[in-house]
Amino acid sequence: MTATLIWILVVLVAVGLYLSWTAGRLDRLHSRIDAARAALDAQLLRRASVAQELATSGVLDPAASMVLYEAAHAARQAEEEQREVAESELSQALRAVFAEPQQVEEVRRAPGGEAAAHELTEAVRRVPMARRFHNDAVGAARRLREHRKVRWFRLAGHAPFPPAFEMDDEPPPALVDRAG
Repeated sequence: MTATLIWILVVLVAVGLYLSWTAGRLDRLHSRIDAARAALDAQLLRRASVAQELATSGVLDPAASMVLYEAAHAARQAEEEQREVAESELSQALRAVFAEPQQVEEVRRAPGGEAAAHELTEAVRRVPMARRFHNDAVGAARRLREHRKVRWFRLAGHAPFPPAFEMDDEPPPALVDRAG
């Protein structure tokens, strides 16, 4: 009888340790999501700021400046529910404005244009990476949260189900080709 109680106690302790480890892992994943979201927000803000700065610099033609400025301003001011749409529209505006390599060359020839074009190139290249890191962390947390043990023992607590950030983040080919 004593041996049976000891084995039951050992099994309960092992299960408790496993559940505790799983809860800790889930907590670390949620922290990783928060850090990745902050990095994504910073990259999106950087991209919108650089686009807005370029639009007001006078380097682009007035129509391109207006399109780019409006899209960048909307992306910076968007509420959380509309953020993905606004960021996708900024990506589309960047592709429309920089559809031709000549447009990028005109920006580079302007005073301070080389630095502005480089900064914009870096910004549009970093957004897809930051979004991928965020969505990878979200996917890992979702997969772990879907396990029965996590649901049955409520190891996620009251944390909301993490949403992925889905947007059109394809960079303008003229900028990416030039950077490569």
